[in-house]
Amino acid sequence: MPEPSTKTGPASVEFRNVSMRYGAVTAVDNVSFTIEPGQLVTLLGPSGCGKTTTLRMIAGLEIASEGQILIGGKDVTKLSAADRDVSMVFQSYALFPHMSVLENAAYGPTVKGLGKDVAKQMALEKLALVGLKGFENRYPSELSGGQQQRVAVARALVLEPQVLLFDEPLSNLDAKLRRRVREEIRELQQKLNLTVAYVTHDQEEALAVSDRIIVMSNARIAQEGAPRDLYEAPANAFVADFIGDANILAVTVKSVLEGLAHVEIGEASVTLPARSLSAGPAKVAIRPEALLLSQTPAPGSLSGRIAKCAYLGNHLDIMVDTAIGELFVVRYGARQMWEPGTPVSVSFADTGVTLIPPG
Repeated sequence: MPEPSTKTGPASVEFRNVSMRYGAVTAVDNVSFTIEPGQLVTLLGPSGCGKTTTLRMIAGLEIASEGQILIGGKDVTKLSAADRDVSMVFQSYALFPHMSVLENAAYGPTVKGLGKDVAKQMALEKLALVGLKGFENRYPSELSGGQQQRVAVARALVLEPQVLLFDEPLSNLDAKLRRRVREEIRELQQKLNLTVAYVTHDQEEALAVSDRIIVMSNARIAQEGAPRDLYEAPANAFVADFIGDANILAVTVKSVLEGLAHVEIGEASVTLPARSLSAGPAKVAIRPEALLLSQTPAPGSLSGRIAKCAYLGNHLDIMVDTAIGELFVVRYGARQMWEPGTPVSVSFADTGVTLIPPG
């Protein structure tokens, strides 16, 4: 009886100047990146940015128009999906409705001719791993959305692929379940030391599960890095606005000395890392939690008036009218509401205020 193959561990994924064209439309434009073995990397961006096409090229479901794709150092650019050691969890889960949970999970090894007993043993092991022991004889229609998602993960894991791919895996779940299942996926990925490429348009999801995030915009990479780097040091206005909320304001850099910029934000002034910018026009991205409100005027601050204040349980969402436009402010743990029309002084926290290029 054939035994399941022994894997050597997770593999890297590398794109070298990869493009994908459909006629006159360029879906992915000269993209290069590396996913290190055992990392979970998220492809994040709005609809139509190229992230799903990129994932499908890793899977072999689309063949790149240009460039090279390597998995575990091996050039797989022209290989079909069947000849690549990857598995994909689809947005719809794509479970077979007429098959039991066990039959769904055992489908891969069965098709590969490993024999019913071996296929069953492999499927039972992975179903137990995703917390579905005891559900083997149920059918997909008898499961919740979260349970169906786990069956899809077990089926993808059963052949122990070098790379596991997720295409918007949580979009069919409600908000509370999404949080729980994303934690389970992350825990499983770390426990099994899997290389994972994960596509989502949900920035909170990306921040929660990723070792690294690749932000895509208009078929190109806008920025890549660790979640904290992207949130705290966005490269441009698009990334600042897409990863969390940000107030994007036009500012003037008055001077730069030893890497520090003296910046005028309306009537206020701050000192920020220059990030290779020189004196002249620029923009600043200010996180809502980095704006501090006081009813006592402070030097170097902006004056404004409360426009709106909404209570959201663990925080307040506040809109403040100022001479440089309306600012969005978040106050965590605050209980006291601010009345519209209340005069306030707006100052800036030490973090969450970042210079970005003017373009």
